[in-house]
This record gives sequence, structure tokens and C-alpha cells, in this order.
Amino acid sequence: MTPASRKAVRQRMLLLRQSSVDHVGALTGASDSDLKRFRHDLLSSDVPDALLDRGVSLPFTRELPQGALLYLLVRALRPHSVVETGVRPGYSTAWLLAGLDANGAGELTSIGPGTSAGRVVGTAEMTVGQFVAPSLRGRWTLVLGNAEERLREVLEGRRVDLFLCDNAIDAHRARVELHTAWPSLAAGGLMLAHHVDASPAWAEFCQAQGLAPQLLDPGPPPMGALAVDRGVGLSRS
Repeated sequence: MTPASRKAVRQRMLLLRQSSVDHVGALTGASDSDLKRFRHDLLSSDVPDALLDRGVSLPFTRELPQGALLYLLVRALRPHSVVETGVRPGYSTAWLLAGLDANGAGELTSIGPGTSAGRVVGTAEMTVGQFVAPSLRGRWTLVLGNAEERLREVLEGRRVDLFLCDNAIDAHRARVELHTAWPSLAAGGLMLAHHVDASPAWAEFCQAQGLAPQLLDPGPPPMGALAVDRGVGLSRS
């Protein structure tokens, strides 16, 4: 990657829509001053450069343009327990872990490998967790196997503050994961789903809660968000 290309990818990683930042504040109760401080911390961090050094390229920032938003959300929510499904090279994983590391608290459990269908070309050939720097792995547990079975095991007897369904491309997987994880979310907990336009699963899930489909960020691809016990309406998809 040329220096100019590297600079362009780095800049793209750090892009944030103000409307999505406002949604983070509404979902977490974080103040504007806190959100500004978290953004400043991110701009001065080595997270983007570490990702570039581990092989992140422009296609990954196009598939998940919400990396910096995940970091901001973790900083604002200050979750103790985070669970994600669908991990492959670990782009979203790295951003979540970076937020936990900056908070100095919290742990992430990632369940995978997720499907490579509809994902960046070459994703299947990458090592699971390739983008996660060694310095971030102290807060990380990687669980491999059937996502449906392993998710139930991971959630048993546990309260989760933040759950990310990164298998929303697959309608069946998404339905199972969303309905399995929702009862395990703590009060004030937050559920996220990526690629919510790829199947009807997210819209169906929100409707089951008596809400229109909720979006954190329009993407593309769009990311949905739903908070427990807050009743916060975001934007319609």
C-alpha cells in the first residue's frame, strides 16, 4: 500500500456521521463533552495504524464503515461484558477491544467463524482474528464452533451489556442469535446488528418489540441498534 493509499484508508476508518454520534449519546446517556473527548482520544490513538499494519485495506472499511462508531459506543456505554458473533479476520473485534482497552475495563467474547458469504473477497482465506493486535488480546476470548450452540453456552447464566450480531446477512442465523441474546442483555444493555438490509431478520425482531426497524448508522451497509429499558427511537430503515 502506498503512503497516499494508507492515508486515505486511515481517514476513512475515522469518519463518523454526526447523526450516528448523536444516536450513541441517546442510547448510552453520554454527554456531548464526553463524546467529544472519546473522539479526541480516538484521533490521537494508534488503532487505525495497528489495523493497517495487520492487513486492513479499503474493502474492509467499505464493508464496515462503523469501526470508529463501535469504539465510540464502547467508550460511552462502558460495558463489562460484550459478546459478538460472526467474527472472521476481526475488524469489528479490534475496534470493540480498543474501546474496552481505552476504558480500562470490560471483556469481549467473539463467536465464529462467521460466514464469508457476501463479505469482502479473500475474507475466508484470512486467519480468524488476524486484525486483532496482541496488545488487545488480554480482554478477548475467541470461541470457535457452531454459532447457535456456542452462543447458548456463552450466554448461560450471564448478563451482557453489549451484543453485536455480525451474522445478519444470514436470516436464519440472525433470527436465532437476536432472540437468543435479547433475554441475556442487562438493564440498559444494547443490541447491535450489522448488514440489517440483507435479510428481514432485524426488521422482524424490532417489530416483535413493538418498534419500527431501528438504525444506529445508515451505512452502507446499515447497522441497527436497540437498547433495553430505554425506549429510544432512532431512525427508520
